[in-house]
Amino acid sequence: MSEFVTTASGDRIAYDRHGSGPALVFVAGAGPWRAIDPETTRTAELLAGLGVSAIVYDRVGRGESVAEGVITLERELAAIEALIEATGGSAVLCGHSSGCSISLRAAVAGLAVDGLALWEAPLAPPDSGAREWADEVNRLIDAGDHGGALDTYMRDMPPEILEIVRSIPAMIEQAPSLRPDGESLAWAESAPHAELFGGIRVSVLAMVGEQTYDIMTPAAESIAAAIPGASWKAMPGSEHGWEPEAMAAELAAFVHAAAAERAVRH
Repeated sequence: MSEFVTTASGDRIAYDRHGSGPALVFVAGAGPWRAIDPETTRTAELLAGLGVSAIVYDRVGRGESVAEGVITLERELAAIEALIEATGGSAVLCGHSSGCSISLRAAVAGLAVDGLALWEAPLAPPDSGAREWADEVNRLIDAGDHGGALDTYMRDMPPEILEIVRSIPAMIEQAPSLRPDGESLAWAESAPHAELFGGIRVSVLAMVGEQTYDIMTPAAESIAAAIPGASWKAMPGSEHGWEPEAMAAELAAFVHAAAAERAVRH
């Protein structure tokens, strides 16, 4: 049964809480919400058995987190902040795809983040065109062309994936929720990663699937090089997804280590 929290921006965010212990909040990338993301829910269930309180939520404007008006990156960060408060005041963030850039932005913005576990962050080098692309996605959203916005957002994805996504009517209806994804990716491309992320002082692990797209491994390497003490590794996974059992084991170890580090800091 869903729990709900209200953010500082006034949004009502729906989420599931699995287990107890130090907290982890999953930050989805472009498109998914709980009802169509069994992989993340299964991982959260496994984490519950490993002493972790795992939070899976519907991002602003998706699923049960109904939202009106312009869905900004600031509203998404407010949702993460409210969820962190609901878990007890601090948490590891696990970003998936563009959820990684949102999670990095949350850490840079000073949210109470204990660590960042980042799965396949699709970060390009500076000035690779993300600002112009995000502006076009936003223009189409503002014009009410949600199908066009979704097509533009996914322009570099394989055609068969776009066909699957377009077959889900809610993906088109919820296209306004893509704005924070595009904005966070444009921010992540606005300067060298060491300049943007270098001030992060919590544990950071960037992960990629053993079968992945060309952009993912260089991005993970760049994140690891940019943040003091950060690392990256390949994990079981393919087609931009992870294997829940292996991912849960990795995340549990990471969360418990991050909680121990927080205890030492405080």
